[in-house]
Amino acid sequence: MNPVHLIQGAGLGLKRELIPQVQAAYGTALLQSLDFVEIAPENWIGVGGRVGKQLAWFTERFPIAAHGLSLSLGGPDALNEPFLYQVRDFLDQHGITRYTEHLSYCSDGGYMYDLLPIPFTEEAVRHVSARIRRTQDILERRIAVENASFYVEAPIAEMDELTFINAVLSEADCDLHLDINNVYVNSVNFGFDPVTFLRGLPGERIVYAHIAGHDREAEDLIIDTHGQDVIAPVWALLEEAYRLYGAFPTLLERDINIPPLQTVMQEVDRIAAMQSLAQPYRAHALAAGTPYLPKVAA
Repeated sequence: MNPVHLIQGAGLGLKRELIPQVQAAYGTALLQSLDFVEIAPENWIGVGGRVGKQLAWFTERFPIAAHGLSLSLGGPDALNEPFLYQVRDFLDQHGITRYTEHLSYCSDGGYMYDLLPIPFTEEAVRHVSARIRRTQDILERRIAVENASFYVEAPIAEMDELTFINAVLSEADCDLHLDINNVYVNSVNFGFDPVTFLRGLPGERIVYAHIAGHDREAEDLIIDTHGQDVIAPVWALLEEAYRLYGAFPTLLERDINIPPLQTVMQEVDRIAAMQSLAQPYRAHALAAGTPYLPKVAA
């Protein structure tokens, strides 16, 4: 893999409000900790003109991770294969090797404006895993799925979230996009120990992580908004994850209430500082970027 495409170090979700600020600060000490950026391909496929030139500016200077929003891996509707072919062409065009999506669903006869939890059942494991394998075949890449935040447990659940995630990763043979904030959010909302959850994950499948802020609505309810500063317990959970698995690439999400770049970079700098104190992360070879080869039936 060309080193320019490697996702490593500390990253930042690329929001439109930040683009001119990053461009103006490029090459200065303000961005010394910024190693990669993340985009949602749905927001960039087919763009041209000034916006297309902005994207090209970033692809020429930073490794890019593509984090999807609308594939609906757990949904009942047919997998949107025409869209996936568009994604594949987009990734190829811009030299993007890393594509991730949410372990959730957002469609049922039409798209909804939220990422909804998948019932934790054996049937759902088989359903989601088959869709992930088909996605990988179309994209000609391994993908990673992100553990989602949620607020209501499905009454038909046959297993807990950790067991479900591990079953999907194994059955689909895909990688993990670890969201540290989502682990913390769900631990508060559903009363489990987040460190025990981290210890149960297959660390060798982690390709990169998210960290973000949230809104506390009640003592036992957190809403995952990405609109506040990262709180101390979430930083502590990231530190524990680095202790367990080494300093995997980690990206700051800030989607609303976005402060100036100088303020945002303080949290990116903190990620980089924590990584410098941790052991290096050594993912398995496939997660590190060897070419994807579809499975051949026996």
